[in-house]
Amino acid sequence: MTVTAGNERPAGLIAIEYEMARQNADAIASFEAAKPVAEKIAEALRATGRLLLLGMGGSHAVGRAVEPLYRDLGIDAVAVPLSEQLGQPLPLSGRTILVTSQSGESAEVLRWFTEAGVPENTFGLTLDGNSSLARTVPCLVGAGGNEQAFAATRSLTISFALHLAVLAELGADPTQAVQILKNPSAASIDAAAASLANVSAIVTSGRRTQGIAEAIALGLTELSRIPCFSLEGGQLRHGPMEMLGPDIGVVLFRAADTTSELVARMAVSAAQAGSPVVVFDASGEAPVAGIETMKVDAASGAAAIFALLPAAQRFMLAFASHRVADVGTPVRSSKITKVE
Repeated sequence: MTVTAGNERPAGLIAIEYEMARQNADAIASFEAAKPVAEKIAEALRATGRLLLLGMGGSHAVGRAVEPLYRDLGIDAVAVPLSEQLGQPLPLSGRTILVTSQSGESAEVLRWFTEAGVPENTFGLTLDGNSSLARTVPCLVGAGGNEQAFAATRSLTISFALHLAVLAELGADPTQAVQILKNPSAASIDAAAASLANVSAIVTSGRRTQGIAEAIALGLTELSRIPCFSLEGGQLRHGPMEMLGPDIGVVLFRAADTTSELVARMAVSAAQAGSPVVVFDASGEAPVAGIETMKVDAASGAAAIFALLPAAQRFMLAFASHRVADVGTPVRSSKITKVE
C-alpha cells in the first residue's frame, strides 16, 4: 500500500521520473558525441593495458559494472572507491585512470586531485562539462547536463553509454547495446514490487551483473530508507545466507553469460530459505520455476546492462513509493556530497 498522501505525487518522485524519461535519448547522444575523447582513452589503454576506475556511490557502481567488459578485451581493469584510493592507494604508475563523478565536484574528487596532482593518462567522466573534474583532465561528458533528482538513474545510463564509446574504440561491437537503448524494456514491474511489499531489508546480487546489483541497492536504500545492500553471488553463498527469511527480499540480476546458471541456483536457494525472490532476467533462458521473474531482451555484456537497467529502476521507484511519503527527497544526504 502506498504511503503517498492523497493524489499528490512527491516532487522528488516527479523529478526522478523526468530524468528517467529522457535518459535513453541523452545516453544515445552521449555515445555519439564521445568519440574524440573515447579514442584518447582507448589509445592510453592500449599502451598501458591497465585501467583504474575511481568513483563514489553510483559512480563506483558504474565502475564495478564495466570491470568485466574491459577485462573481456584484455584490459586489467579494477574499480576502487575514490575514498579507498585516498586512504590506501594503489600504485598509479603504468595505469590509465578514469575518475567518474556526475557532478565533477564531489569532495573526494577535489581532494584526490589536490593530493595526487594529475597523474599521466588520467581522464574523467562527468555530466558537467564546466565542473572542476572537466577543467582538470580530458573528460567524457554526458549530454543533457547534471542530473538534478536524488538517486542516480539518468546519470547511470549516460555513464554506461560513455563507457560503451570507449569499449567500441577498443573493438567491442556496440550494435545491440545501442538498439536496446533505442527500444527500452516496458515490462510491468507491479508483480515484482508487490512480492517484496512486506520485507524489512533487501539484498541484491549478481555475478557478471554485480555492478548493476550494487547500483540498484544504493538507489533502493536512498529512496526507501530501509537497509538494501549488495553481495556478489559467490559472497552471498559464503555465510550471509543465514540472514535470509520471509522479511529479507532477494533481488537477482541474470544475463546471457556463463554465470547465468549460478544466478538461477541462487534464486532457488534463496526461495528455499523463505525469502521472496525477484530475478531481473536477460539470460534468454526459461524462468526459474516459482520465482518472480522480470524478463527483458536476452543480452550479455554492455547490452545486458541497458536491457536490465530500465526495469530495475522502475522497480526501485515502485518499491520506495510504497514505503516513503516524500520519496525522492533526501533527509540526511545531498545530491552532491561535499563533506568527507
